[in-house]
Amino acid sequence: MAAPEQATPTGVIHDIGYQRYSGPRLGRGYATRSLYEHGLRSSFGLGRSAKAKIFPWLVVGIAGLVAAVLVAIRAQTGAVPLTYDQFPQQLSLLTIFFCAIVAPELVSRDLKSGVLPLYFSRPISRTDYALAKLGALGSAVFLLLAGPLLLMFIGAAFTLKGGPGKIWDEFVDFLGGAAYCAIYAILFSAIAILVASLIGRRAVAAGAVVAVFLLTTPVVGVLSVLPSETSRQLAGLASPLTLVGGVGDWLFGQGAAGEDNFGIGTYGPLYGLVTVLLAAACVLGLLARYRKVAR
Repeated sequence: MAAPEQATPTGVIHDIGYQRYSGPRLGRGYATRSLYEHGLRSSFGLGRSAKAKIFPWLVVGIAGLVAAVLVAIRAQTGAVPLTYDQFPQQLSLLTIFFCAIVAPELVSRDLKSGVLPLYFSRPISRTDYALAKLGALGSAVFLLLAGPLLLMFIGAAFTLKGGPGKIWDEFVDFLGGAAYCAIYAILFSAIAILVASLIGRRAVAAGAVVAVFLLTTPVVGVLSVLPSETSRQLAGLASPLTLVGGVGDWLFGQGAAGEDNFGIGTYGPLYGLVTVLLAAACVLGLLARYRKVAR
């Protein structure tokens, strides 16, 4: 019986000069910072097409224009149309639309394109990814709101009369307004990035973010017309918009004479506690989402 023929090799390995990477490995921290910086730049369309820059910079321009008008009015009349802590409240709807556009760009695109396994291969972890995206959106929202406040402060500093003491008082007010902007940035970005992380299509995710903020507002209206005084004072807890507004009433007394614009009564500490709990719940939900995605 004839011996079976040996199979002839059909493939050849060619040496094309491939060399392993021997440079420095910057590690997990550098990768996370790079992802954060890229997300922050993407929030304003930097490094992307001209089309991607239109909406973010339109929003920035509107916020800056409002601040410039307020500075001009104060310089001419001496009156203060909006205080530092009232300014972010007046731009809250604009902030919502900014979050609705930017959050899907940061996370929904990665979900749809299926690149998350590449991110999570190494060295970056799922928690690193989620917190970097959240930090990028939060920083973008803070810059959107606090930048015009800085313009208002600089304008006021050059028109104030009364010496360094007046400028210091103005600076303290500015710091309070900046802290309020940080509250907006943390809560709004946490909600928006969580909602966007659940939806792969950017247009749908943007609509969902807007819906979460705006569709809860009628609930506040219904609760505020109930005969119970307690129900009216607690109605603002039902929507992120009025929730943060209630925190502003508690911390700053946003009315012209410290009046209670949102009708929260003595429940200011409760509004603050609910704000903290809601932001923490959104962050925990975001981390839980990315522990399960792309497995």
